[in-house]
Amino acid sequence: MFTKFLYKNLFLLSYTFFLPFCFLDAAKPWQIGFQDPATPIMEGIINFHNHIMFFLFIIVTFVSWLMFRCLCLFIETPNSKVEKWTHSTILEIVWTVIPALILMAIAIPSFALLYSMDEIIDPAITLKVVGNQWYWKYEFSDYLSLDNGQTLNFDSYLIAEEDLLAGGLRLLEVDNRLVLPINTHIRVLITSADVLHSWAIPSFGVKVDACPGRLNQTSIFIKREGVFYGQCSEICGVNHGIMPIVVEAVGLDNYISWIVNKLDNF
Repeated sequence: MFTKFLYKNLFLLSYTFFLPFCFLDAAKPWQIGFQDPATPIMEGIINFHNHIMFFLFIIVTFVSWLMFRCLCLFIETPNSKVEKWTHSTILEIVWTVIPALILMAIAIPSFALLYSMDEIIDPAITLKVVGNQWYWKYEFSDYLSLDNGQTLNFDSYLIAEEDLLAGGLRLLEVDNRLVLPINTHIRVLITSADVLHSWAIPSFGVKVDACPGRLNQTSIFIKREGVFYGQCSEICGVNHGIMPIVVEAVGLDNYISWIVNKLDNF
């Protein structure tokens, strides 16, 4: 009995300790780290972050050790002359070449990531996102309503806290979720009807400004099913905090069923 009690409490303790380090699809209190990646772009962002952190750890360790030696271990009597430190040609070459090599090691993968983020690969679906004060409007220009020939579009509003169902996330749930298929190249066109907004979903690695009179573009390739949360990342007014984004990634069959149902009810 004691062993069972001990194991149970150790499990709860470890779960509580490591919870901030878990990768999730929605932000959690005291979360440390990125949300679980769902697209190749977000996987590349996380890998590049880890790549940079390797160099940062080495630089911080070396500089801290150097400052400790200079401040705490320096003795003036045997080091009265400083010519070897300030007039060393070899040392000047070293502290110029090494930072240049580090910058090159960081820049080369960053260029590859930037180019991949801007690449559009023959999209199968085009989604238009319009930011409004204070809600999102989604439009599928690939599908027409069977009745009046208009494009399929709908608004997505925040669900008030008093209307949330059990398990709903406060300030993150919406009345109309955006449903997208997995393993499909999707082009997203983003604009605004009034002021500056920003359509951002951390799990997708997407953060694109919605500017009035301008059409910005990005692409998404979702690799797994799930429900992914985001928010407007531009201070767009008094109700800026009530513009959540909810994307439900489903299989292609479920996506087709959702589109047919939307067209029938449009």
